[in-house]
Amino acid sequence: MEVNVIGAGLAGSECALQLAKQGIKVNLYEMRPEKMTGAHVSENFAEFVCSNSLGSYDITNASGLLKHEMEILGSELIKVAYECQVPAGGALAIDRELFSKRITQLIEQNPNINIIKEEITQIFDIPTVIASGPLTSDGLANSIKEFTQSEHLHFFDAIAPIVECGSINFDTAFYANRYDKEEAKSKKLKAKGNEFIQISSNASYINCPMDREQYEKFYNILINAPKIELKEFEKDAKFFESCLPIEVLASRGFDTLRFGPMKPVGLIDKRTGKENYAVVQLRQDNSAKTLYNLVGFQTNLKWSAQKELLHSIPGLENANIVRYGVMHRNTFINSPKVLNATLQTRKRPDLFFAGQITGVEGYTESIATGMLAGINMARYLKNIARQVCPLCELPRETMLGALCAYISDKNHEKFQPINSNWGIVTPIDLPKKDRKNKKLKNELLAKRSIEYLNNLEISKY
Repeated sequence: MEVNVIGAGLAGSECALQLAKQGIKVNLYEMRPEKMTGAHVSENFAEFVCSNSLGSYDITNASGLLKHEMEILGSELIKVAYECQVPAGGALAIDRELFSKRITQLIEQNPNINIIKEEITQIFDIPTVIASGPLTSDGLANSIKEFTQSEHLHFFDAIAPIVECGSINFDTAFYANRYDKEEAKSKKLKAKGNEFIQISSNASYINCPMDREQYEKFYNILINAPKIELKEFEKDAKFFESCLPIEVLASRGFDTLRFGPMKPVGLIDKRTGKENYAVVQLRQDNSAKTLYNLVGFQTNLKWSAQKELLHSIPGLENANIVRYGVMHRNTFINSPKVLNATLQTRKRPDLFFAGQITGVEGYTESIATGMLAGINMARYLKNIARQVCPLCELPRETMLGALCAYISDKNHEKFQPINSNWGIVTPIDLPKKDRKNKKLKNELLAKRSIEYLNNLEISKY
């Protein structure tokens, strides 16, 4: 028996590899390069199109716990992500080009995966996983709309600019991690009971400091800068709160950026010893350390305006901009009306969805749902072959279980994309004296999830 997987992004690539290692034949459909999207720049699989960071790998962080769960469950892409890691403080950031090339090679060399480069506009009537992503083509989107009998929801996603490191002025800019937190030497933050070990190394962020006068100049350029006009079909879309364009944040008030992506707290230039009024951070974007992206600088400004704005930042006066920020509309289904927590559609048991099209937000979350869809599609096929193999529905005590339960909850009236977060996990009962101890609570929640998954015999579940 074979499975069709539509889309070779993060979720689709993970899903295909999960199915293939179960010995299942996969037809992996990808429309690029025959038809490109407004955000992708290559024809490689599993391309990172916005940031190059998968978020924290500290398991007391919601995203970090999700990564650890995925390792336990056998994620293929997380394994490669650590192999392609670049310094980013406590975050798992990658050389995006190297990562995408390695995943493409893994898939091309897998004898159980047949790659088909063409656009799909109709849902297949054989076992299928739709992982076409937030940039699903109009033809397939219309077919999905007919199947779900509901309107699609839309939100905007934006991409931050990238500059050449060699063009940054280090007479002004400086290296530092916030609060002088040191880089972990190991690839991952290790957990041992309730102890979380972090060993020191060098700072990984470049920081461009501003005094009040410089910030005021920057802010005035930003709020008066011309934006790219939205197309008519995009005007009903909403912004996703955790990925707002910098100009939208700035419109909320003069100090909004100083309490958000330009927060100066904990970033001291040791050459001067003074605390700055605002700071722009840049994060390493490739393993050669030649490219850095501006953290939190997603934008939809016209390119000429972006150039003026970036060159007004102290330290970036002559920065060579190798990629400008862009914004695009993302599409996701109304999962609470469509999916079970196993990512199987309620209407058709041999059809699954995975990735951002389900309404999960973030790279890690996309990979995780691709993994779970692959695991469960394999189980579904085994059940057809009359093997007792129930679908994997993880409990809300785990981050992945809580995430899938959230997006499939029938009680949602106004469903919006969501990242992994502690608020969706089944709470833990603490003594009154410890209830405000956030660190302790997260440690116990993480330990509970890891113990559950370590005791889970996934091959028999």
